[in-house]
Amino acid sequence: MNPDERIVIGIVQVIVVLMLSPLMAGVLKKVEARIESRRGISILQPYYDLAKFFRKETLVPEGTGPFFIAAPFITFAAMLTLPLMLPIVGNFPSWLAPTVDFFGGTFIFGLAAMASVLATERTGSYYTGIGATRSVSFGAFAEPVLIMVFFGVAIITGTNNPFLMNHRITAGNWYLSPTHVLITAAFFMLLLFDTGKLPIESHGSNELGMLDQAKSLEYTGPLYALSSWASYMKSFILTAVFLNVFAFPWGLAESASLNSIVYGTATLLIKMLGLTLAFVAVEETLAKIRLFRIIDYLSASFLLAIMGVISFLLGGGAP
Repeated sequence: MNPDERIVIGIVQVIVVLMLSPLMAGVLKKVEARIESRRGISILQPYYDLAKFFRKETLVPEGTGPFFIAAPFITFAAMLTLPLMLPIVGNFPSWLAPTVDFFGGTFIFGLAAMASVLATERTGSYYTGIGATRSVSFGAFAEPVLIMVFFGVAIITGTNNPFLMNHRITAGNWYLSPTHVLITAAFFMLLLFDTGKLPIESHGSNELGMLDQAKSLEYTGPLYALSSWASYMKSFILTAVFLNVFAFPWGLAESASLNSIVYGTATLLIKMLGLTLAFVAVEETLAKIRLFRIIDYLSASFLLAIMGVISFLLGGGAP
């Protein structure tokens, strides 16, 4: 793969995440509405909302300081960096991918989360405060799951580079191994939580049941638009990694040619649509869980990932 193709695929992946992440959010809301026999919003509504907020005035709470303004830019920039390092459309790395592995990507996700929490704590608002507190509390259980999932797929493929993982899973006999099945199930459970698809019980006020959404309540105008867009991109990236490395690691672009990129992008959207249907099925059929039960839920996900690693050590790495 020549350097020019690596540059092209990196730019393409950034554009795909940037431009299509609001679309997938709109598709999810539309499908949810149809399942509930409602008309629902247009699948383009997230774009309209972003355009509206970019035109509005920015109001900053008194006493927050400059970091409150900088946090959405840090989060947005972090989400733009990740497509340069992960298999989103193509199964070959961009020029920046060799500098970081899955664990480095986890740290970038952590940087974005830390920036939003630190900015939220400066507002003095009750709802944003409890949102930040819950984010930190549940994150202490969610991050080990993500690390253990990546560790599990690393030991069966012999690498922690996501592109090499994709190649070795598709070329080898690890796909239906007990280890891979267990860590994929653990990642799916984590994905439901991290992308906000896990139905959570709320007692009378939606704000009391909010998690990540609460951290953006004090933002307005372009700052709120950047924060929302970064949230769309986070969900899109996590979903793409789940599909392209764990659940269905086929159908990615083999080169930087136009036909191959269009094929890889179309395949990704089809896979995401299928996963969206799975999300909606879970959200509409699973009974809402109480907020304090999220820790139990994440603990179960962590145990699945641990069982996956143990199965490998006991000889379950390959079927």
